[in-house]
Amino acid sequence: MSTNEENSSPDSENPFLTPIKIIEPENKLPDVKFDDLSAEQQETLRNLGWNELMPVQRKAMAYMLAGRDMLIQSKTGSGKTGAFVLPLLQVIEQDHVFPQALILVPTRELATQVNEEIVKLAAHTQIKSVAIFGGVGYDAQLRALRHGVHIIVATPGRLLDHAQRGNVDFLSIRDLILDEADEMLSMGFYPDMQKLQRYLPKQLCVQMFSATIPQTVRSLAREFQRSDADFLSLSYDQVIAHNLEHRYYMCDTMEKDSLVVKILEWENPESCIIFCNTKRDVHYLEQVLNNYGFNSGALSGDINQKQREIILNRFRRSKLKILIATDVAARGIDITHVSHVIVFDHPDDHEVYVHRSGRTARAGRSGVAISLISPVEELELQRTAADFGIQFIKMPPFDDEKLSSRMRQRVISLLEREKRSLGQKKRDRFHRYLPLIDQLVDEDGDKDLLAFLLDKYYWTEFSANNTD
Repeated sequence: MSTNEENSSPDSENPFLTPIKIIEPENKLPDVKFDDLSAEQQETLRNLGWNELMPVQRKAMAYMLAGRDMLIQSKTGSGKTGAFVLPLLQVIEQDHVFPQALILVPTRELATQVNEEIVKLAAHTQIKSVAIFGGVGYDAQLRALRHGVHIIVATPGRLLDHAQRGNVDFLSIRDLILDEADEMLSMGFYPDMQKLQRYLPKQLCVQMFSATIPQTVRSLAREFQRSDADFLSLSYDQVIAHNLEHRYYMCDTMEKDSLVVKILEWENPESCIIFCNTKRDVHYLEQVLNNYGFNSGALSGDINQKQREIILNRFRRSKLKILIATDVAARGIDITHVSHVIVFDHPDDHEVYVHRSGRTARAGRSGVAISLISPVEELELQRTAADFGIQFIKMPPFDDEKLSSRMRQRVISLLEREKRSLGQKKRDRFHRYLPLIDQLVDEDGDKDLLAFLLDKYYWTEFSANNTD
């Protein structure tokens, strides 16, 4: 969402609200005020319809302008884009038309939005930017890079392609921004992030922004930031998540199976246990997920000891990504790598919820516990929260288009990463299919075939990473 949209949308929560809780570095800096901006920036912002800075902008800009590495937590829609774009515009050397700032984002849609925001906020300057992402041709991006830009907004995979082809001059990069850092440091992007780091100058100012910052993000951030990096958090409607974050989605009972699928697609968990109250639901859900393409296993009282050991051994070795179980069947399981717990039915005994959620966030790792709550279960969830002092985060309904976009971006990243590893002979071989691609695209009826191939590739890769 652009800054202007964040400020002006009548249907959104007021982004200028004061956060409930703010955590700042020990050597904190004074806030940046609207009047501290240059006259040109003030005029640009007023033309966009606002005349004050949002809380995250007031707090974060001072640290960016001071060149301090920061990990910044603030919710979606709170003005994070402006918080890093406005200070960048102040330090960019306009006469030096080479990339000086790199903003990495997880999706092409976000790359486009951030670049559009830069164009709006840089209206009073000569600063140029370009959005670089996969799934489109290289020519327009290459032309922009050759003509000269000050800021690059990119998804890691496509930028890595350009880097390996020698299309990007990284020598003048001084600022690196990771937007949605929790996603950027997930296992989906982490390998590309490591490879990109080799192309970047050693002395960088690195800021990371995210709505959620679990412990894994804080740990991985150390690989990209200086040892004295600081933490800034603005919490509006929830306590700061440490190792374990408790979330829940509202849904009708009959919609829970489809909601589990959406959660798994969105989260792409490293390892997940799904708890059901009954054996019947365990085996029903296993069938649903396996039919959909997920590689899952079930544990219930109906499973004999030999089969149970086979399933548990595969889960321990990360050859099985999803385990569906009742509480009785899950007794004795002590596996530290579980990243997600999904509570399919809220238990009648509130203490059982604590045991379920405690299967994740072990051995210093972070974790997420996600509950599927029907209207009749919401009261029990509230009682569990009161009994154990748990802060549950109510999640908004899934946006199907955003979910589809996330899946498409994963496919693009997987394909681009695999293509980069090919030798010239293999590249020559797949080029023979380019005329067929043109034919399929021109014939609307055959586009389904391309969609089928992409979907098959994604689920083949998904299964290959989680099977013997």
